[in-house]
Amino acid sequence: YFLIFAVMRLTKPTLFTNIPVTCEERDLPGNVFNQLMKDDPSTVKGAETLMLGEMLTLPQNFGNIFLGETFSSYISVHNDSNQVVKDILVKADLQTSSQRLNLSASSAAVAELKPDCCIDDVIHHEVKEIGTHILVCAVSYTMQTGEKMYFRKFFKFQVLKPLDVKTKFYNAETDEVFLEAQIQNITTSPMFMEKVSLEPSMMYNVAELNTVDIRGESESTFGTGTYLQPMDTRQYLYCLKPKQEFAEKAGVIKGVTVIGKLDIVWKTNLGERGRLQTSQLQRMAPGYGDVRLSLETIPDTVNLEEPFDITCKITNCSERTMDLVLEMCNTNSIHWCGVSGRQLGKLHPSSSLHLALTLLSSVQGLQSVSGLRLTDTFLKRTYEYDDIAQVCVVSSEVK
Repeated sequence: YFLIFAVMRLTKPTLFTNIPVTCEERDLPGNVFNQLMKDDPSTVKGAETLMLGEMLTLPQNFGNIFLGETFSSYISVHNDSNQVVKDILVKADLQTSSQRLNLSASSAAVAELKPDCCIDDVIHHEVKEIGTHILVCAVSYTMQTGEKMYFRKFFKFQVLKPLDVKTKFYNAETDEVFLEAQIQNITTSPMFMEKVSLEPSMMYNVAELNTVDIRGESESTFGTGTYLQPMDTRQYLYCLKPKQEFAEKAGVIKGVTVIGKLDIVWKTNLGERGRLQTSQLQRMAPGYGDVRLSLETIPDTVNLEEPFDITCKITNCSERTMDLVLEMCNTNSIHWCGVSGRQLGKLHPSSSLHLALTLLSSVQGLQSVSGLRLTDTFLKRTYEYDDIAQVCVVSSEVK
């Protein structure tokens, strides 16, 4: 071939690491090793025994490339002959397990290439798949005799997974959804976690619970150091609350509900940036049956044998109109105040009503509110609600 093809991956340099060799002064070498380390320009003055130096070293191999990082490569075609070649076309494709991407900056052919001259190109690609990747570089050109030449070169590399992400959901009674995201660094080097955020779906607003208020300033719960060491795991917590226009719909929806997706941005070594977005996270929405009863207000602490008020919300989750009757059954510790067996009237599908109730406790300690019964007079079906909440009962003398 008249042309020589070269490909080099572009990465940032790393800090030079020097293995310290030292001994005690009473040993045979005496202070020789320590003096050599002090004279070595690659060591840190005053901390010669540290392996990490202050000098940069060029990459000696291809290195690892992780999902979410940007793959950069330098491509050069050099005319190693003494003849002028024409119509040089350089094409670079990246072949993955699912697709073939064209990474060439220009699709136009170069008119001619003189001897000892070269064509340079730099390609960039944000890696979005794990597994085997093949960089296919093809060159076509025409010799002075008019003969057309063509050749290809293949460069294979593996894309590794940098993070292990696990999610847990908790469905609260107030229609709020709490998401815990466990993020583990499964690489061999520390990561600077620049951003971990949750992009909610259109039905929810999100609040991040990963900061604390210290002297009026918001600080991360992970402290000032945001580095994630290899194999370390962090838990991020988010609270999603349905928007007002979707509040009723979100409370009674059946099946799987889309919550949103995590957006993770990190940096490694000398500032190489990586970014991952998870697929849409889905949680299994809780089933409330035909009638849902939830507490709107309840005191945390009440006095022994003194009445206190609570507010309940009753929602018709069925597709038919209900005619409900409320019954209140006393337990060993909780006693209801009011008339049991009263009519609540008709409740249409997806409609709700608020109910103020009064009760008292005859036993101290943490007591469970139980004993509510709702009966649908149309179907003669009774719905029982026990352990709907807990309240701390103290003596009236205790403030």
